[in-house]
Amino acid sequence: MNTETQSSMRTPMSRVRRLGTAKSGTGDFWRQRLTAVAMVLLIVPMIAIVMMLLGRNQAGAAQILGSPLIAIVTLLFVIASCWHMKIGVQVVIEDYVHTENLKLALIMANTFFSIAVALAAIYAIFKLSSGV
Repeated sequence: MNTETQSSMRTPMSRVRRLGTAKSGTGDFWRQRLTAVAMVLLIVPMIAIVMMLLGRNQAGAAQILGSPLIAIVTLLFVIASCWHMKIGVQVVIEDYVHTENLKLALIMANTFFSIAVALAAIYAIFKLSSGV
């Protein structure tokens, strides 16, 4: 027996499955890192897009966002940032809210809020990019 097996408080089944007590923390950790990397890669093009949009009216914004490349970059940034926000807030809720019913309600509210923000932004981008 190695020292990890002797000093570990994890059950043998959890060691085999490589799961922690929450059963999904590692997946959330890696998804949050993935969205962070995506946002780092997309932040420079997004800053350039925002700078191009400064001082423009709706017609000017629609003209800039009418480019498929710009609309795709903007959509990818919105999706990555909303997903990152959802995971981050969920981790805070799971760590600091100890009442199970309240925790469940807050996680559900966080999920609905994140989806609503993402859908509103996606709708706005599609509307502006289609020129309507």
